[in-house]
Amino acid sequence: MKEYILTVDDIYENDRVDRYVCSVLADFSRSYIQKIIENGDLTVNGKNVRSSYKVRVGDVINVTATEQIPDIVAQDIPLDILYEDDDVLIVNKPKGMVVHPAPGHYTDTLVNAVIFHCRDSLSGINGVMRPGIVHRIDKDTTGSLVICKNDTAHEFIAKQLAEHSIKREYIALVTGVIDEDEGTVDRPIRRSASDRRKMAVDEGGKRAVTHYEVLKRFDKFTLIKCRLETGRTHQIRVHMSYIKHPVAGDTLYGNGMKTPVETCGQALHAQMIGFIHPRTNEYIEVFAPLPEYFEKFISACEKDR
Repeated sequence: MKEYILTVDDIYENDRVDRYVCSVLADFSRSYIQKIIENGDLTVNGKNVRSSYKVRVGDVINVTATEQIPDIVAQDIPLDILYEDDDVLIVNKPKGMVVHPAPGHYTDTLVNAVIFHCRDSLSGINGVMRPGIVHRIDKDTTGSLVICKNDTAHEFIAKQLAEHSIKREYIALVTGVIDEDEGTVDRPIRRSASDRRKMAVDEGGKRAVTHYEVLKRFDKFTLIKCRLETGRTHQIRVHMSYIKHPVAGDTLYGNGMKTPVETCGQALHAQMIGFIHPRTNEYIEVFAPLPEYFEKFISACEKDR
């Protein structure tokens, strides 16, 4: 027997619980999950539910299964550590690295590297697939990401995330020239009805607010700083695409505009994260330097002016 603890992300809002669990634990069949539900071996927030239950963001789902997903192994993958103490670890995630394992992709993730670095000092709130993970950034987005080393720190940081009190600033290169010096996109986001890989602006979604400020204008691109008031999946990418200035290099939400350098995905960097420390109660800010490709992109744009 093995227990899996899952916390529902906004991308799965309103999915049936059996479909959601199959999406996250894809090694299990839907019929097997339905059998687990019928046997009372799946709970949502400590209560038994029907297979038709619609999950909500933040629901904690406990699944007790006889079949098992492979254990997540520690891997000696170098980490770019920006800050570390007994409670939190902040790393500069590189481009192309997935944050946590998923069915069919159990190795070479940030979690594999963090398990090796921290050993047994990781929070267990999000289960065996996501130890220490309190928030995520996309595979091809770089920058600062917080790992929690114990459950107390995890709960403390998660509360700040839920209250939108954590300060998060991103740097992005977007296509086209933005005329106004600053602006705000306040549009709700939910999963796209036509493509499950994507999120979309939709009145039936959750409120999402992105503030942006123009840092530099080039002939075909604009360098901006974005501050997240909320933290929806793909939020900056969706909002910038919505206002017709998608993030350069974005293969999912972009407009196909050719970039002067290879971006290997969206030119988006989580530059700064600021929060109240769970032990000291002091506010700290941690900055991640721009990656090399991003600097080259800016230089190429400056030469073309």
